[in-house]
Amino acid sequence: MENTERNAIELHGDEEIIEVIDLNEMEPDPDDLADDLEDVDFEDPGNADDEGWETEDEMEAEAEQDDSEFTFSKHTGSVFCVSLDPKTNSLAVTGGEDDKAYVWRVIDGEVLLECTGHKDSVTCAVFSHDSSLVASGDMSGLIKVWKLETKEEIWSFEVGDLEWLEWHPCAPVLLAGTDDGNVWMWKIPSGDCKTFQSPASQATSGRVLPDGKRTVVGYEDGTVRVWDLKQGNAVHVIKGQDGHQGALTCLAFNKDGSLVLTGSVDGGAKLISTTTGKVVGALSVEGGKAKGSKDEGETNSVESVGFCNILPLAAVAYLDGTLAIYDLSTQALRHRCQHEAGIVHLQWEESSSMVSTCSLDGALRVWDARSGNMVSEYHGHTAEILDFAINREGSLAVTASGDNQAKVFCLQRPDRM
Repeated sequence: MENTERNAIELHGDEEIIEVIDLNEMEPDPDDLADDLEDVDFEDPGNADDEGWETEDEMEAEAEQDDSEFTFSKHTGSVFCVSLDPKTNSLAVTGGEDDKAYVWRVIDGEVLLECTGHKDSVTCAVFSHDSSLVASGDMSGLIKVWKLETKEEIWSFEVGDLEWLEWHPCAPVLLAGTDDGNVWMWKIPSGDCKTFQSPASQATSGRVLPDGKRTVVGYEDGTVRVWDLKQGNAVHVIKGQDGHQGALTCLAFNKDGSLVLTGSVDGGAKLISTTTGKVVGALSVEGGKAKGSKDEGETNSVESVGFCNILPLAAVAYLDGTLAIYDLSTQALRHRCQHEAGIVHLQWEESSSMVSTCSLDGALRVWDARSGNMVSEYHGHTAEILDFAINREGSLAVTASGDNQAKVFCLQRPDRM
């Protein structure tokens, strides 16, 4: 590497200064970024119950109706997370309360890999950018990486209580946020390590931006930080009056990574420029209170956020069951799509104006953000849906539920060409 730089980053107390990667100034190219990250000098780390949503609804009617194409029922506890492999979208990985993760084919449920050896519920399970590796992480902080081709565990490490886990978009580099506020970055499989120092507040959510050079992290104290992966410093810190007044619950970026949308238990959603670090907008449903709340002062927590890729729209999902569609050009509320139960997660289709939601009533719903109308609704689970993933074509969804099952749904719409 032509221009390596040195930068002092406290990693673990009194350990030494490390060399850090030069991610250079050129426009991001996956191959270049991958090469750069191969050259990074990390520090040698040495040998160093996320409860599911629970509802009292019996949902007897839904129990009799099953719209799914296939049910994966290997888990013996609640299924907390699901991801699709980015390369082919033909494989799913699910993590559960049974301290396991499974990699399986969505077409028939055939198990390709059983990820064992965890000590607690597996709450994070994700594929690497090229689908060659799978990372599984449990609540206690034990993280394992598996190579799909050989079906072998190639790396493991234990951190504090795990909040989130994410692969770099272009290289075999894994990031994690923990309860103690640290953000970790490892090169896999060497395990060379680097940390971004704790602000003494949980690192509740994090995403690597599309340029592969920065990551955005939200914290329990309402702070948002944009970290430079090369320098190891926070280039932007958003807090105080302009920031959130409660713990961050979720965040998402738009297609080019120029904007980040953050959600919080304070009921607010903030639009933040990743270039300037300034809050450029605030999206809110006025006067919202969580349904059934005994405490009149309880705010309507934001549970999930996301950007539409083809229209200037953003979606915000609330604990009271409201899916709000906002116009980014005016920051005005465009549609309010109401659910009878709290929303857990939302996801936009990659190339359309359709946004899907899963909720505590066990149903998956697809909404047209242009009209605000529900396009389709899918039942089959007998408990709350805790997570779901949609393929690139928007034709298939895989759900994870508290009923110990994952299901595959074919998303059919009259407007499909």
